[in-house]
Amino acid sequence: MFNNQPSIILITGIMASGKSTIAQLLAEQMEYSVHLRGDIFRKMIVNNRTEVSPDAEEAELEQLKLRYRLAAQAADLYYEAGFTVIVQDVVIGPVLEDFISYIRNRPLYVVILCPNEETVSIREATRSKKGYGLWTVEALNKVLQETPRIGLWIDSSNQTPAETLTDIMARLEQEGRYPN
Repeated sequence: MFNNQPSIILITGIMASGKSTIAQLLAEQMEYSVHLRGDIFRKMIVNNRTEVSPDAEEAELEQLKLRYRLAAQAADLYYEAGFTVIVQDVVIGPVLEDFISYIRNRPLYVVILCPNEETVSIREATRSKKGYGLWTVEALNKVLQETPRIGLWIDSSNQTPAETLTDIMARLEQEGRYPN
């Protein structure tokens, strides 16, 4: 069982993989916790916001890394104030290592939700928030599969959110800690 000491936990995966739901459920398990939605920093940009496209150019990637640095700084500050911080965002591909490098404090845990493409497509179709536009589920999942094998990877395709939470709580300390 994962202990309840302050820590930083990154919950990531592709859009509609269950990040928001699982991050909130996990935060609710901790006595002092913050659910930090990294995407909020993207939404704060009023003018000249760039969306990361499948053929992203340097300017798009720099804005993405800015968002990650802001989320990491916020996570560090909450952690330093005594909170367990659950950071939730799409952090996949080689930028996962960039994101990890922005976090100063430890312990740091990484959880990657990786339900299959069919499950993600069904979840996307049934939710009110739509994430896919520039990307397809298949294209984003391809980036996920190229992500460095860091942390705890969970195929939640056939799990309820409660089952995924139980899986995380049982395995996080052993498999999710960065570095191992």
